[in-house]
Amino acid sequence: MRIAVFGTGAVGGYFGGRLAEAGEDVVFLARGAHLAAIRANGLRVTSVAGDFVIRPTHATDDPATVGPVDGILLGVKAWQVADAAVAIRPMVGPDTFVLPLQNGVEAPGILADVLGAEHVLGGLCRILVYVVEPGHIRHQGVEPDIAFGELNGTRTDRVEALRRAFAKARGVTVTIPPDIRAALWSKFLFIATLSGLGALTRVPIGVIRSLPGTRRMLEQGLREIELVARARGVTLAPDVVSKTLAFIDSLPPDATASMQRDIMEGRPSELESQNGAVVRLGQQAGVDVSLHRFIYHALLPLERKARGEVQ
Repeated sequence: MRIAVFGTGAVGGYFGGRLAEAGEDVVFLARGAHLAAIRANGLRVTSVAGDFVIRPTHATDDPATVGPVDGILLGVKAWQVADAAVAIRPMVGPDTFVLPLQNGVEAPGILADVLGAEHVLGGLCRILVYVVEPGHIRHQGVEPDIAFGELNGTRTDRVEALRRAFAKARGVTVTIPPDIRAALWSKFLFIATLSGLGALTRVPIGVIRSLPGTRRMLEQGLREIELVARARGVTLAPDVVSKTLAFIDSLPPDATASMQRDIMEGRPSELESQNGAVVRLGQQAGVDVSLHRFIYHALLPLERKARGEVQ
């Protein structure tokens, strides 16, 4: 398959890099010093599942030079999805699919509004990964898992072709959930709660889950999102909260969420698409999300400062 990775940050770089390592034709779209380093030295990934370097690397910052591809892995931050949908148009042919890998549940709808629903898959991934320096990505922990599927639940040739490509890749588990919407909300339940509490408390996962008060907040946050999902007609597993807590307990104790790191380091974050989305969608569904509302409004001044909207 010919695959473009638009937004070759930590997530896009890891999963796109694994596809390239497995022999797929992958072009990486990046910017600035990161692009320069990839062009000069290749894409370097340090991973608990095995290190690798993609060299030579087809890397560019101009989608128009790439042309139509079979599929696009969208690795930008959630607040960049709308702009990315416009930017990737030169790479979208009649049969091209776009696979968003952002945290949250709103990216597929944003892409469908710009590109047409026929070009959009639902997707998510689980991995602890970050950019160490330009051109260098580190996979810190969690067995990398990528899941995707058609938004209408059908099993198509393009989904199967992408599954086969990832099945050849080292250091990746690939699944096709029977209900991608339920899978997206199951991850959203986990990441929005942990990201928000991590950003608010400024401590790693091990501390949050071990203190009785913050552990109770973890469970409350998970249950609030579960109620919103069910109110919106999403069929979550009955034990989704207990399974999510068990997964959180399995994570490295020093791990932090990417939104937490962004807020702690004064960068724009995915606050609006995570805790902000819980507040918006909860209000629409008539569900009380008091913990997420508190987290969102407590962090909003820092978010606005990071974006230069307040001093």
